[in-house]
Amino acid sequence: MTSMKHQRRGRRHPLAGFALLVLGLFVTGGAYSATTAGIASAQEAPVASANLVEDGERLFLANCASCHGTNAEGTEAGPSLIGVGALSVEFQVGTGRMPMAASGPQAEKKPVQFTQPQIDAMGAWVQTLGPGPTLPDPRYYAGDGDAAVGAELFRINCAMCHNVAGAGGALTEGKWAPAVVDVDPIHVYGAMVTGPQNMPVFSDMNLSPEDKNDIITYLQYVENNPSVGGFSLGSIGPVAEGLFVWIIGLGVLIAITIWLTAKAH
Repeated sequence: MTSMKHQRRGRRHPLAGFALLVLGLFVTGGAYSATTAGIASAQEAPVASANLVEDGERLFLANCASCHGTNAEGTEAGPSLIGVGALSVEFQVGTGRMPMAASGPQAEKKPVQFTQPQIDAMGAWVQTLGPGPTLPDPRYYAGDGDAAVGAELFRINCAMCHNVAGAGGALTEGKWAPAVVDVDPIHVYGAMVTGPQNMPVFSDMNLSPEDKNDIITYLQYVENNPSVGGFSLGSIGPVAEGLFVWIIGLGVLIAITIWLTAKAH
C-alpha cells in the first residue's frame, strides 16, 4: 500500500510533457528573435564607409600626426587619440581648438580650419582606432528640453566654473573655463561627454542624454533672453559689478558734488 502511494506521488502530470515542450519552444523562439534582432540592428547601424575612413587617415597624417603620432599613439607633443572617439574629434576640430596654433595652458577656440565633411572623415578614422564616444542622436542636443530643469542641473554641475550665466571664468595656472553661451549645441554635448582639458566627464550615469538636452535648452534660453536685471556687465560676477560701482558710480557722484559746489559759489 505504501509503495503504491510513493509511485503515485512520483508520477508526472499528463500535461507536464506538453508544458515543457511549449516552454522550450518559447525559450528557443525568444532566443532566436533576440539574436536576429541584434544582427539586424547591427546591420542597420550607420557604419563609416572605407573611403571616408581612408580620407580621414590621409587628413590626419597631413595635419595631426606631427603631434599625435602616425598611428595616433601620442608623442611628447600630443596625447594618444586611441579610444577618444569621433565625438572628441568633432569637439576639438569643430571648434577650431585643434590643430593648436601654439603651445599653452589649454587650446583656445579659433576659426575652424576644416570643412564639416573633413571633420567627419577624421572622426570616422579615429573611431576605428578604439571604442569611444560617437556622435549623439540629434534629439539629445535639439534644445527642446526643460529649461528650468536644465538651469538647476547647470547650477549644480557647471556653474562653479562656467558661471551661472554660462559666461565662463578663470581657473588656476593660466587656464580658464570658456563661455558656453552661443556655442553649437553638439559641441556643448561633446564637452560634457568627452571632458576636454580641465572639464570632468559627465557620463550617462551622471547626466543622462535627456539631462544634457535640458542643460543645452537652458543655455539657449540664456542666450536668447535679455538679462532681467538690466545691463549684465558681461555676466562675469561681482568683481565687474563692484568695479563698475567704484569707478562709474562713485565717479558720477563725485562729479555731481563738484558741479553742485561750483554752482553754489
